[in-house]
Amino acid sequence: MDNRFSTMAEVRRVLWPDYESPQWADPLRFQQGVAGSLELFFWAWVKFQQVMEEVTGNKVPMFQRVDQAGFTLPLDERVLADADTLLIFGLDHNVTGQEAAPEEIEAVRAFLEREGTCLVIGPHHDVGHSPDLKERALEYAHHGDALVPRQQRFGGYTRSLMKGLGIPVENRWGLRPAVVEGTNRSAPLTVMEELDTRGWLTGVQNFNFHLHLPHYAVTAEDSRSVRVLAKQPIDRTRPHPFTNAGNTEFNALVWLPPGDGRAGDVLVADSTVFSTLFGADESLVRFWKNLATAH
Repeated sequence: MDNRFSTMAEVRRVLWPDYESPQWADPLRFQQGVAGSLELFFWAWVKFQQVMEEVTGNKVPMFQRVDQAGFTLPLDERVLADADTLLIFGLDHNVTGQEAAPEEIEAVRAFLEREGTCLVIGPHHDVGHSPDLKERALEYAHHGDALVPRQQRFGGYTRSLMKGLGIPVENRWGLRPAVVEGTNRSAPLTVMEELDTRGWLTGVQNFNFHLHLPHYAVTAEDSRSVRVLAKQPIDRTRPHPFTNAGNTEFNALVWLPPGDGRAGDVLVADSTVFSTLFGADESLVRFWKNLATAH
């Protein structure tokens, strides 16, 4: 049961009756296995694609590195040649053993050598990394999502790509954000405005709510070239090893400005920030628009 996505049938059971309309529940219209639940992700990114097309006049194509039929599309000139903003999200379970090929790392490195480029990258959460089963149970009770098993470790591909590019950030844990009392809206971000000299977060107060978000830990000893722009308060009504260690917020947005031979920007953010699966408000849409216009 660990380290896999839920089936669509399981999603319907846990979230009943949200997905009981024929659009989702009719097996002749929507796949009821794991493939079906993966399709929910694609539905949830449509609004982001529409907003970006409205702002830039360009359609936003979406690719899977390995699609559901097993065909592979590595990062190369077919994806990168006419792009200025590249979003890469790691929803690959670590057990699949995916790693970025040297050619892909070099292709993205060359992409970032061009002026005006931006890479947005985000391995998803890392739930249950500890061999201690009691700690895994504590994590599970903290996030409270019955669809996420006691161990669900994501991001081997994106982590290998980040390592190859020298991006000293690592996805850790799966943390439940604090919410505005009486709502399911995430508590406002702690924004480091003095570090945000590009204006990525201008007019942005919060991202959308998701039950288990990664802490993007900066791993470099010299972190001057890495700027943590936003931190998210954590729900401290539910114990977690990270909060038990004294932490009250996790890193939600990290920025690497151009430097060290790189002309482009790098932002580290979770895929759910660009998804409407858990809602989207004007603050989130403002962040999307900033991404299109800030560089």
